[in-house]
Amino acid sequence: MKQLILHPFFLAVATMMLLLASCRNPMGVQPLDEAPTRGNIRISIDESFQLLYDTQLYTFQSLYKNAKIAARYKPEADVLSDFMNDSVRTVVLTRELTKEEKDYLLSQKFVARTTKIAHDALALIVNKENPDTLLLDTQLADMFRGKTTSWKQVNPKSSDKPINIVFDNNKSGNVRYFREKFALTGKFPSNCFAVNNNAEVIKYVKNNPSALGIISVNWISDTQDSVSEKFLENIRVVEVGTNTLNYCKPYQGYIAEGSYPFCRDVYMLCRETFSGLGSGFASFVAGDQGQRIVLKSGLVPATMPIRLIEVKKD
Repeated sequence: MKQLILHPFFLAVATMMLLLASCRNPMGVQPLDEAPTRGNIRISIDESFQLLYDTQLYTFQSLYKNAKIAARYKPEADVLSDFMNDSVRTVVLTRELTKEEKDYLLSQKFVARTTKIAHDALALIVNKENPDTLLLDTQLADMFRGKTTSWKQVNPKSSDKPINIVFDNNKSGNVRYFREKFALTGKFPSNCFAVNNNAEVIKYVKNNPSALGIISVNWISDTQDSVSEKFLENIRVVEVGTNTLNYCKPYQGYIAEGSYPFCRDVYMLCRETFSGLGSGFASFVAGDQGQRIVLKSGLVPATMPIRLIEVKKD
């Protein structure tokens, strides 16, 4: 029987192929079948922006038939974990990376490119039966600190039922936002709890007259979207003020000019070391077409100029 002897060149090629197969992206090498408008990737997105990104992804993939992007909608902490652990190369978050996180990526020879794509806000929602639709930011802070526990403390004419504050998820950016906003430490009061996502917050508020829900405004901002429209039928949006003369709802104009007190930015982060599909999608969202989708969704575009128009009633 003859013995098969491989030429050293072919042996080296075979070894290299095995190494490539065993690594997701060795040394940042660009896959042969991937480009800014072509390829097959997974991305993680903060669940707060599911309605916006469902539309962004549908439009992008309709324009670029060879682009396949599988989106996973998760709480902020899980999205960030995916990004730092290299499970995905592109994510959507409501914060930039900390210095420690950037340093860790640098130690792994990655530099995260950050693109601001929208200005968002956190909306406060109450049950249809709740007459208290005006809140000061200081009153909300007192609720989180356990100083205000019933609606009668907010308004003497209201019910003495306890205020039940409900968030979307314990690991969400919404929870983190208010901790940082009001410099809160330790646990929230016992009447403050979380469900699983923004949709469940709306459902809970719909069924509980004493509830106060915290959601991303994206879930109720697109009045032309059937999902947003359905949600708005079942709840009331609270007007928030920094003083008794300045209450407003999280409408685009108030978000853009900074009158609404609970605003934040939305970012796309990409750790690709080449011009791949994640970078291409981020460029699309930050470009003209993607920013028009942001505008239609009820959020404020971050990379295109906007004009505020004051409409006066006669």
